[in-house]
Amino acid sequence: MTPFWTLSAAGFAATAIAYGPARMGFGLFLSQFRTEFSISTQTAGLVSSLGFLGFLLGLLAAQVMTNRKGPRLPVTAGLSAATLGMAIVAVASNLPVLAAGIFLAMASAGLSWTPFNNAVHRRVEDGARPVALSWISTGTGVGIALAGAAALLMSLSGLSWRVCWGIFAIGAALALLVNRMALRQVAGTDGPGPAQRWGLLRRRSAIPLLAIGFCFGTTSAVYISFAPDRIADAGGLAGLPRDAAGGLVFLCFGAFGLLGLVTGGAKAAIGLPWLVRLLMLAAAVSLALVAAAPTWPGVILSAGLQGIYVMMTSAVLAFWSDRLFPALPSQSFTAVLLAVAVGSVLGPAAAGFASDAIGSAPMFLAVAALAAATALVVRARHIRERPETETGPEPRHAIRRPDRPAQAPTAG
Repeated sequence: MTPFWTLSAAGFAATAIAYGPARMGFGLFLSQFRTEFSISTQTAGLVSSLGFLGFLLGLLAAQVMTNRKGPRLPVTAGLSAATLGMAIVAVASNLPVLAAGIFLAMASAGLSWTPFNNAVHRRVEDGARPVALSWISTGTGVGIALAGAAALLMSLSGLSWRVCWGIFAIGAALALLVNRMALRQVAGTDGPGPAQRWGLLRRRSAIPLLAIGFCFGTTSAVYISFAPDRIADAGGLAGLPRDAAGGLVFLCFGAFGLLGLVTGGAKAAIGLPWLVRLLMLAAAVSLALVAAAPTWPGVILSAGLQGIYVMMTSAVLAFWSDRLFPALPSQSFTAVLLAVAVGSVLGPAAAGFASDAIGSAPMFLAVAALAAATALVVRARHIRERPETETGPEPRHAIRRPDRPAQAPTAG
């Protein structure tokens, strides 16, 4: 297999686990955790924020590991954390043990994704990188859909949530073995120098990228933490057990999220500013529907829009940072995901307190307003896709197929 296909497949498997059940599992199974461990909404927000703190720390650790040992070490460390964390959740006997398992599992997301920007940058031609990065980020959609299907099956069949988490841990172990073999070709670093100069990230053109990352982290973390719980509190969905809503939400979330595979084409067709605006509006509508219409049509549309928003925005952040900072492929994406992580830590904690104070529906409407406001303030002049040192209009070539000879760099 070519480096394009090897790295795309390995990254797809890694993100399917780390950003699927490992990162989304707490919100997905919150109804069961509430019953088992007597968790309040406020406590749920704090546990979720603790998990996202693990994500943030994982990002920092991944960058240190990538700089010193290359991308293989952080990816394998992340999938090891996912395996251990989900196994701990499966056998947890009390809330502190559960929280520790969630922390480890969600740390895997921080460890396992950004190193692939480094690996892809080193081994894949420029024109094919947006395609490879879109494939890698869209692994999340499959992971979430499978986790949602497992939760839905659990609710309908009476299967224990502990069995589901045990199966997730086995899946993480298999992904670990696959990535250990696939990433041998990028073991070791590509040398010191520009790749470690963080100061190059202090540019005005990075501000919109980081701001979008922060809003994305805040809004998506609130949704995945509390949307199933909001639907259950509203009475659930007709014809399904009350706690089955989470499984349906994440099944639709992951299935619609597979549209992340066309992110590169969408960007080429309408341009990055309009793509960002439409994605933020999709987030706003998704959150508003959870607040105002937690019924079958509303839930399916909400989950679908949120899945598209999360998968396509993830791909946008990956190739936007790679284009804007070509000398810092891993560091620039880490910086963006740190902004995502800060929003992810603050969002659920604040949402938990707000939900207790004003109710879950007003809380979701407030978060929807944040996404809508972000869409309104995005302007084309704020968004650059190339470093300031490059002048002239950006080329608009089609994305090169990965099996064709390298050509001039494209806009992705």
